[in-house]
Amino acid sequence: MATHLMPSKTSSNPNYSGPFLAITALFFIFGFITTLNMALVPHLRAIFDLDYAWAMLADSAFFLAYFVFSAPTSKLIDVIGYKWTMVVSLFIQVIGCLLFIPAAKFVIFPLFLAAVFIVGAGVTALQTCANPYVIILGPERSAPTRLTLAQAFNSIGATLAPIIAGAFILTTASKTVSKAQIAGTVRIPYLLISVVLLLLGLCVAFMHLPNIGQAQAHRSGEDSDPLPRRSIWSCRHTLLGAMGIFLYVGVEVGLASIAVNYFKSQGMSSEKTASFLVSLYWFGAMVGRLLGSWVLTKVKSGHLLGGFGVVAAMLLVISMASSGPVAIWTLVLCGFLNSIMFPNIFALGVAGLGPLTSKGSGLMMTACVGGAVIPFLIGALADTLGIQRAFLLPVFCYLFIAYFGLWGSSMRECR
Repeated sequence: MATHLMPSKTSSNPNYSGPFLAITALFFIFGFITTLNMALVPHLRAIFDLDYAWAMLADSAFFLAYFVFSAPTSKLIDVIGYKWTMVVSLFIQVIGCLLFIPAAKFVIFPLFLAAVFIVGAGVTALQTCANPYVIILGPERSAPTRLTLAQAFNSIGATLAPIIAGAFILTTASKTVSKAQIAGTVRIPYLLISVVLLLLGLCVAFMHLPNIGQAQAHRSGEDSDPLPRRSIWSCRHTLLGAMGIFLYVGVEVGLASIAVNYFKSQGMSSEKTASFLVSLYWFGAMVGRLLGSWVLTKVKSGHLLGGFGVVAAMLLVISMASSGPVAIWTLVLCGFLNSIMFPNIFALGVAGLGPLTSKGSGLMMTACVGGAVIPFLIGALADTLGIQRAFLLPVFCYLFIAYFGLWGSSMRECR
């Protein structure tokens, strides 16, 4: 039987502001790392002369780690706790970042994918800890607001990553620049990132974080409550939420990864300018999350999620039917509409689970494997139908997310 260690009960209303700030710093880290890896898609296309689908394997390798490591991470949390799992996850990312150095030196595509996969494993472990930890640090009714605010720091990191990529990694291929020189641009950035991650891991190791139980802290109930004896697969809203996470992560990653090439297809010649616009895509997500954390105190999270999903689908339809600046900016604006989706899908999907929250969280994080599947499918559609028509798939994703927010999230029953 798993033990549910609780924070000290010396106060009926413990102050978790310090731990919350510490965890939001980790949100910044995995936002930066995740988005930086997305920037490798045009980079790998330039090095290895790849089709869109093959280049999107950089995303697939990263998010495949969610499918492989989410469940083991949940078990690791039970054994060593949230804090030490966070430390382990940061050290795993260090190993992955260092692997980029030989990958760039020898210009080996599978080695690039291996490095991306290992970094993804570390980010998976960190996310599996951080998201439920933020939810637990306070009452369930304010969980969407709290997680949306924490995700804003994720977006700050995501906003900075394309700027760093544009300045130090992305290089326009030419006859005077060899493939080895293009590949070599990743070495210094990832070496520096590995040093930062190592130092951060040591800081977390010596940091005081409350040892909080998995879910008992934010759900009242007796030991005879039948819910723990039920399977997470019987909770309809959680399954729909997992599908929402699958589609959301896939569409967010897919649009960001193909954006540079899409902007160039609309007449933009500079990769650095296109990369800057991708940073605006992520900046919109940051602004939306900061505003969303306030709006969610006034509007039901499901209604806000549904409205954003419908508008995002409409913007992509406009982008598909237009060209030039209109096509570019309607895609950039999708970043703002993505802003509140992950934290609200996640919080609504695990709402009311109580002792099953850890299992629900693990299922949600496993569903992030959508970032491995959807971008590859978008790339395959771009190769066969054209890059604009490939947006039909993201439109479907946004419409399902709208359905979950408006109707699916209210089906809170575990049979």
